[in-house]
Amino acid sequence: MNVRRSAAALAASAVLCLGAAPAALAAPSPSPAPVIPSGLFGKGDPTFDGVWRQSFALLAQQAAGVRPAPQAVGWLTGQQCANGAFAAFRADSGAACDAKTVLDTNATAVAVQALGALGGHDAAVKKGADWLKSVQNEDGGWSYNPGAPSEGSSTPLVISALTAAGEKPAEVKSKAGKSAYDALLSFQLGCAAEPAADRGAFGYQLQDGKLPANAGASAASVLAGLGAGPVVAPAAADTPAAALECPAGAKDPAAAAQASAGYLAEALKKDGHLVVKTPGAETVTADVGNTADAVIALAAAGHKQSATGALEWLKANSAEWSKGNPAALATLVLTAHATGTDPKAFGATDLVSALNATGPTDTAAATPGQSAAADAGADSSKSSGSSSVGIWWVIGLGAVAGIGIGFVMSRRKQQP
Repeated sequence: MNVRRSAAALAASAVLCLGAAPAALAAPSPSPAPVIPSGLFGKGDPTFDGVWRQSFALLAQQAAGVRPAPQAVGWLTGQQCANGAFAAFRADSGAACDAKTVLDTNATAVAVQALGALGGHDAAVKKGADWLKSVQNEDGGWSYNPGAPSEGSSTPLVISALTAAGEKPAEVKSKAGKSAYDALLSFQLGCAAEPAADRGAFGYQLQDGKLPANAGASAASVLAGLGAGPVVAPAAADTPAAALECPAGAKDPAAAAQASAGYLAEALKKDGHLVVKTPGAETVTADVGNTADAVIALAAAGHKQSATGALEWLKANSAEWSKGNPAALATLVLTAHATGTDPKAFGATDLVSALNATGPTDTAAATPGQSAAADAGADSSKSSGSSSVGIWWVIGLGAVAGIGIGFVMSRRKQQP
């Protein structure tokens, strides 16, 4: 869930990735202000996060009992390509997706979950899930853009989407016979990991032959291993989170999820929240986004008490970070929902009103069984699409290398 939360951050990462511009290019003419579609949440440039922030905003409204505006749902359904995939954002949704359309497993995964939660979009959900299955890597996992090596962040996100679409991840297998769960478990740090505190965590990808622990991948993997997504109902029972059992290790996705929850619980204890060190910086900063993700993951695993300190920290410290940002506000609404907290009194913030204010205004209280799907009409997948890996993938890697703060648009590739 902790991805694409700042367009400025990704722009900065692109500069870091591509290096300094020649003097003649150092002061380009100002770019025209982006045109924000009327049905889209947020006022920032949607190029890298339009579908992502829209999907999370709709999930959060649904969880908070708000019936999303029809034009908000219609905007999201209109972004789907004819083959079922989504790009991060398509300015002209009436044009056919083609080889230049950079298809996005992360955007597709969250859109599938949002449309499934709203109801009335079964065809769009199935097409999205079918496309995700069609771009599974031979190791059973997924990358942000099809064709690249699998990642410990994209893989659990896709698994959660497939589960929401009615698929059984254990039966979703690559041509090489590897299942989605095979790939998921391959990203977990086992009993031989050092330091010992990282055992049970999930990593993003190998770095110099090692798999560093990654908080974002760990939180996403808890949800995937438990068959859950970002909308988590408060658990009736509460048990302490436990570390990975060694030397046995985790034998199945559910056990792996619980071990990852144990890692997150311990990581939260030191400062009461997660921290991140941006490459090149000497100091660490609070990682608000991954802290929220960790709280949701712990709640899903039945460890509300283990998340209490971080939840209180979020109430006191997330207002400025989330101000005017629909993806951030939505994540906090879902954090409140998972922990049984009132999202309208989250610290000093009414998260629901703040989120609603970033999008279309004709929202209403939802009635049982009712959603904006009925108002939005049938699925509006209009165009064809194909996979493309190019400069966007390079920029995404730049985000990993150059930016480590929560809610950056690093395509779930934050530093641990």
